[in-house]
Amino acid sequence: MRRYRCADCGHVWRQDTSAAAEPRAKLSRTGLRWALEGIVVAHLTVARVAEGLGVAWDTANNAVLAEGKRLLINDPTRFEGVKVIGVDEHVWRHTRRGDKYVTVIIDLTPVRDGAGPARLLDMVEGRSKAAFKTWLADRDDAFRDAVEVVAMDGFTGFKTAAAEEIPDAVTVMDPFHVVRLAGDALDRCRRRVQLATHGHRGFRDDPLYKSRRTLHTGADLLTDKQSDRLRALFVDDAHVEVEATWGVYQRMIAAYRHEDRQRGRELMEKLITDLSAGVPKVLTELTPPGPDPEEASR
Repeated sequence: MRRYRCADCGHVWRQDTSAAAEPRAKLSRTGLRWALEGIVVAHLTVARVAEGLGVAWDTANNAVLAEGKRLLINDPTRFEGVKVIGVDEHVWRHTRRGDKYVTVIIDLTPVRDGAGPARLLDMVEGRSKAAFKTWLADRDDAFRDAVEVVAMDGFTGFKTAAAEEIPDAVTVMDPFHVVRLAGDALDRCRRRVQLATHGHRGFRDDPLYKSRRTLHTGADLLTDKQSDRLRALFVDDAHVEVEATWGVYQRMIAAYRHEDRQRGRELMEKLITDLSAGVPKVLTELTPPGPDPEEASR
């Protein structure tokens, strides 16, 4: 850093570097901007950023966290224009101590409008109704009034929190969790039929066990070999319940994947209507389940 001395009075002063870096900062503004973009945009690790800047891991991590909070977290405009939000739980801490779950809230408005990818809004410690309800309550009236849709998993706590804080918003289950529930039902059906038919859990050479992954593949993505395997599987009358459940699963996937959103909606509504009209009692996996004890305790 340059120092200057007045030849007449002897006063000494330093060069003004505030445009290059904050006072007492260990990283320049340019370096800090590069580090933040590297982690947020390029998904670099803190270790890689620290190596690129030639500083210690703690130095890079602390600087990026502070700058990220200043530019992103403390930015009041980040909640503007949000009309569709998604909420889900996430395992944040892989340790035995402390709460390892967080509630993640994202902005799905760009996805619905076809304007871009989803955007992270916030992460709240815990995965309870109270966590989401408190977060909603902390938002201003303009934000809560603007939210039209809340997408979530099957946890009733999130739905109740939304109903209490933003009652005019429509709550829906997001496609990922809907498909996962359908896939779980297909797996339960396969295991039940396997046990009833063979008297034991699936072995390596059992047809149902060998087809467990193929059953989850979309019909439009099946190879010739996979198609032949399923045809051979469904020829056996003992597997008719698996075939019926698989058919429901495939119809659901086809509805979500349809390139015409309106047509996909019509296909899903038709599937819901068909299931609501009545399901054979033998297809126990397709009947509405009771409350999940684990979900009820959250």
